[in-house]
Amino acid sequence: MHSNHLLLEEPVRMASVLEPSKPSYFPAMTKIVGTLGPKSRSVEIISDCLKAGMSVARFDFSWGETEFHQETVENLKIAIRSTKNLCAVMLDTGGPELQVVNKTEHPISLEADSLVVLTPDQNKEATSNLLPINFGGLSKAVKAGDTIFIGQYLFTGSETTSVWLEVTEMNEEDVVCLIKNSATLSGPLYTLHVSQIRIDLPTLTDKDKEVISTWGVRNNIDFLSLSYTRHAEDVRHARDFLSKLGDLNQTQIFAKIENIEGLTHFDEILQEADGVILSRGNLGIDLPPEKVFLFQKAAVYKCNMAGKPAVVTRVVDSMTDNLRPTRAEATDVANAVLDGSDAILLGAETLRGLYPVETISIVGKICAEAEKVYNQDLYFKRTVKYVGEPMTHLESIASAAVRAAIKVKASVIICLTSSGRAARLISKYRPTMPVISVVIPRLKTNQVRWTFTGAFEARQSLIVRGLFPMLADPQHPAESTSATNESVLKVALDHGKAAGVIKSHDRIVVCQKVGDASVVKIIELED
Repeated sequence: MHSNHLLLEEPVRMASVLEPSKPSYFPAMTKIVGTLGPKSRSVEIISDCLKAGMSVARFDFSWGETEFHQETVENLKIAIRSTKNLCAVMLDTGGPELQVVNKTEHPISLEADSLVVLTPDQNKEATSNLLPINFGGLSKAVKAGDTIFIGQYLFTGSETTSVWLEVTEMNEEDVVCLIKNSATLSGPLYTLHVSQIRIDLPTLTDKDKEVISTWGVRNNIDFLSLSYTRHAEDVRHARDFLSKLGDLNQTQIFAKIENIEGLTHFDEILQEADGVILSRGNLGIDLPPEKVFLFQKAAVYKCNMAGKPAVVTRVVDSMTDNLRPTRAEATDVANAVLDGSDAILLGAETLRGLYPVETISIVGKICAEAEKVYNQDLYFKRTVKYVGEPMTHLESIASAAVRAAIKVKASVIICLTSSGRAARLISKYRPTMPVISVVIPRLKTNQVRWTFTGAFEARQSLIVRGLFPMLADPQHPAESTSATNESVLKVALDHGKAAGVIKSHDRIVVCQKVGDASVVKIIELED
């Protein structure tokens, strides 16, 4: 990359390094998805996570009972009410995850250069020579020389809690493997990952469907994280399933790309999905380590150009046990932001980590620093060129709003929207200032009852970079008159002032619909 492409010129960089970080109302434009679990499920901890900058709460159903997750989500609702911080809910499916079953829960020591048998007979006891697994088709899927990884915290790269096996032979349904490193496995379940091999199981399993139709419906989930998405058809199948579950027809589907198969069909998957999660842990096992950064850059770029959120995982693993990230991790978070990611997803760091609140806070601070030096000008030109001409009506309005806001040095962009689409398009052009997305509810009826839409649309912008949603009063109809728009705009301005992002004499760019026309206007505030 040529030096003139970078915004980190020498004088800017040194001044930026020496200046203390300034606290602000919006911790960062980049969003933080926190996984809630054993160490982060009390009302107090969740409240602190929300204050620290978490805007999406992820519930990982590859482990834990439904009742456990229900108690956690009830605590989340209390925390949202007490902090007045909006937070979206993401359900992460288990998917076709292979597991070793250790019913005794005794630790199992595996010695390098000895043999171990993987068997689908789950009635057998797990020992150092025999590991029962939850899949009967492994012997047909693998061949001699294939690589299998097994471990509890498999994807953190910790060699003491995970083991690397090489397939030596198949014995009917059993698979005999040579152990390549010594390790001790502890706990009832370990993940099993076969490198670069297709596992013939459905992406949305029966267990996933049951969880979605009970827990998901009960809690009106905003996002479904579809684990092990391998084809566009997986997303279509999930959408078809959600469409039959009442309000969940509004739930957005984020494709989780975790293996070579998902990578191969990335373009088609991106077309179907509402967003993409780059699961770098699993991918780091399927891909050679030196290729992971290439995938990240290519995938985030494609998401950016499509105007769909890109979420990056596995950033500060060491903070699971430590109060500070490593220097490499801090740089990695910043590079994810500079690549164009919309959100950072924290897994083990908040789920079972010792410092969930501090992790969210530090990741937010790193994101904010990276955003200050993000080369918006280069990005804007590249996006406009990619979109080409003629632009769609909405795309031209969104890009014009961002260009105007940067030219007049506006403190915020206010976007009045009912579907949230206009606000997402504004975010696609990565403005350097926050976008207050005012979602105006629409009234719907099914001949039996009246309902307002808008809550889903507001919460779903909590994963999009730079968007900060607020719900307008339902008394304001979406078919906006200028009087209605003025009163909604006043509410948005008051919200911005209270938040400290709008001050006297600031310029504000407003994007709104007036009748059939979309309008971008610049207003200058008086005292």
